[in-house]
Amino acid sequence: MNRPLRVVLPENGAAGALTRTAVSHIGFAVPDVAATVDFYCRILGLTVHDELPDGGVRLGWGSGHHVMELVTGPKGLRHYGFEVRDADGLDGIAKRLVAAGHSVAELSAEYLDHAPATARGLTVTDPHGTEVHFHTAVRRHGESAADTGRRPIKYQHITLGTDDVAAMVAFYVDVVGFRISDQLDDGGFAWLRSDRDHHSLAVVHVGRGGDIDHFSFDLAEWADFKAWCDRLTDENVDVTWGPGRHGPGNNLFVFFDDPAGNHIELSAEMEKFHDDRVTYVPRRWKPIPNTVNLWGGQLASWRTTSEGA
Repeated sequence: MNRPLRVVLPENGAAGALTRTAVSHIGFAVPDVAATVDFYCRILGLTVHDELPDGGVRLGWGSGHHVMELVTGPKGLRHYGFEVRDADGLDGIAKRLVAAGHSVAELSAEYLDHAPATARGLTVTDPHGTEVHFHTAVRRHGESAADTGRRPIKYQHITLGTDDVAAMVAFYVDVVGFRISDQLDDGGFAWLRSDRDHHSLAVVHVGRGGDIDHFSFDLAEWADFKAWCDRLTDENVDVTWGPGRHGPGNNLFVFFDDPAGNHIELSAEMEKFHDDRVTYVPRRWKPIPNTVNLWGGQLASWRTTSEGA
């Protein structure tokens, strides 16, 4: 009998250079922009910030930087972005990207809404050719001020689907400056951090690259989950996975889909890291259902593990 593959994803180069960087915004193509906009406004409390010339829309939470851009087209991830609050962090990312042979361009000012006049950003493509934005601090005063039973606190993390976890980890850890929080022992899933949250980015092997696996919004606490599950039921939105608790990150979760079929996670109680106080070695979890869902190991219809299921 063959032993399951064991993979150690290394941390090299600039690993740990970023400690105050978080997700910023995300852009999708969807077949029906109007229906998708209605969904995010009605279910997640987003509001229309801007209507784009091509029929696209930018959404946010009333004020502050936008969260999402939707344009018409076949379902797919168009771009995703990070807000770099680290001192000299953006310059460091740019230098490392250029040194590693990546083509870097200036980020269009349209993606720096509600930003100080001195704000700036860059754009690059990840190993799958998807556009990634990095920019300096913007204003987010529309976040963290909500009835948490009716609206998440903030956009929290993105999980990318890939056919090469090692290449994506090397790009984000060795060059950009993230750190590995946890990985599956077979190398098929890695959770990366760039601030105190357990992960602001994760990458999972799905047999193809260049698209999103899911993205997540943050809830305040466990008490919100009951209200959210009841609310989704009232709105005829099916829960597709959960409620449960992940092993890596130790966060509570519940999943549902938008009209285009994008998987949305609501998360709470994410594990925090204090790298300025401790030395941490990334954990290697067994690639079994009970790792990604501690509560009995139930899996989503789109999720598989290399052992135990």
